[in-house]
Amino acid sequence: MTAPLHDSGTATLEVEADPTIAPGKIVGRSPGRIAWERLKRDKVALGGGVMVLLLILVGILAPLLTALEGQNADDFHPKELDFGDIGIGLPRGSLGGISATHWLGLEPSTGRDIFARVVYGAQISLIVAFGAALLAVIIGVLLGMAAGFMGGWVDTAISRSMDVLLSFPQLLFSIALVSVVPDKIFGMGGSTPRIFVLIFVIGFFGWPYIGRIVRGQTLSLREREFVEAARSLGAGQVHILIKELLPNLVAPILVYTTLMIPTNILNEAALSFLGVGVKPPTPSWGQMLSDSITYYTIDLPDLLIPGLAIFITVLAFNLFGDGLRDALDPKGN
Repeated sequence: MTAPLHDSGTATLEVEADPTIAPGKIVGRSPGRIAWERLKRDKVALGGGVMVLLLILVGILAPLLTALEGQNADDFHPKELDFGDIGIGLPRGSLGGISATHWLGLEPSTGRDIFARVVYGAQISLIVAFGAALLAVIIGVLLGMAAGFMGGWVDTAISRSMDVLLSFPQLLFSIALVSVVPDKIFGMGGSTPRIFVLIFVIGFFGWPYIGRIVRGQTLSLREREFVEAARSLGAGQVHILIKELLPNLVAPILVYTTLMIPTNILNEAALSFLGVGVKPPTPSWGQMLSDSITYYTIDLPDLLIPGLAIFITVLAFNLFGDGLRDALDPKGN
């Protein structure tokens, strides 16, 4: 359908009309719809988002995936190793023993299935990363909003606390704390206590980063007209914080959270690499990298596979986070 436009009777311009919109009707778009349309145009960010969803599904469906392969993460297969003259059990066959029964091969010396351990390692890494991010967001948002909105001595105390935590050697503290975790806490044994400690340590040292962002945004928003209007109508501080300020902070909080998760994955992998992560035989990507250092010259796939798992996961989260930041930018196109 076209609509003719006449200019002084000399020329005719035809403009394509949208048949879904009634004539004269003004259609607005919500911020969420605008962000989604921007995100859809960013194919790289969408690819990262799809990969993130796949990784989350891999972690959730780890028992099913290992059952399809027919292997367990803790099973040893010494009969499928060739000890030879060097005394180190190497997987039989090429490419680290990749076969129909072992999709990503076997670990040297132990003979454990790499695919099963990578899949369960994804589960551990995502649990720690999401748990630590959730803890950091809760603490950072609460204290950041309090500092930015209340000001005065509250702002000074919270800001100086952020400075102290940001200057603290997080890795050394993490190693010291995780190393003294008892084998059982509240009846929980195995790697569960260490997982909770990792979540606490990474999340506790991560909240000042998001706290600073929330504080700065709150300082700007508290002087806006809609906040003054709410005050003039008799709204209390809690109402203003929850109903007026928090909805305007959702976008930066969401963006920073997606960028915080890959950092948490790297932190967990680093601690596991140093031997203070989850307890063996619970699989972890960092622990697998640490174990593969001894054999990388004679069995390179054992090193490459967990390394690629970390690389792909961190890259996917970063690509999606960058795209989400651009999509939620109110000044974007």
